[in-house]
Amino acid sequence: MKFLQCNTDNAKAISHLFNETFTASEGVDEGKVIGELTTELMCTTASEDLFIFVAIEADTLAGCIMFSKLTFATGINAFILSPVAVQPSFQRQGVGQKLIQFGLDSLQSKGVELAFTYGDPNYYSKVGFKQISEEVVKAPQALTYPEGWLSLSLTGDELQPVIGRCSCVAALNKAEYW
Repeated sequence: MKFLQCNTDNAKAISHLFNETFTASEGVDEGKVIGELTTELMCTTASEDLFIFVAIEADTLAGCIMFSKLTFATGINAFILSPVAVQPSFQRQGVGQKLIQFGLDSLQSKGVELAFTYGDPNYYSKVGFKQISEEVVKAPQALTYPEGWLSLSLTGDELQPVIGRCSCVAALNKAEYW
């Protein structure tokens, strides 16, 4: 299995992977929503504000993750991991965790200080994410599932409370995703 950073040249295949993966696990409507989200992320986000990482096995797109910029008034260099997809036939083999770790290592090498995500704490804690409260860092939108607000320091420093709400890229800045 190869893990690579890629660009939006393969946008159609990437959006198809997300649509197919979320349709299999959450249903057709969710597959369509997440497929469209990934298309919008790739079409509307500045290249320096979006990192896409893929897992490839024998020319098959096995998984994909995206990190997009979170902007803080304090200038902290931070990205949010969302969304994540591993093709159903490659799930439960550690592909997602290895891909996320590859992405985190790449961000760290580029000087990114903090990574965030909004999801299942049991899954994301396996790659080091920890639950945080909005008293420490306010999410870009109101959270419907506050337990899923997670962060990871890529510098080794303890996360300090941040004053003010951060903002995310336009494609993610919709209440329905939060």
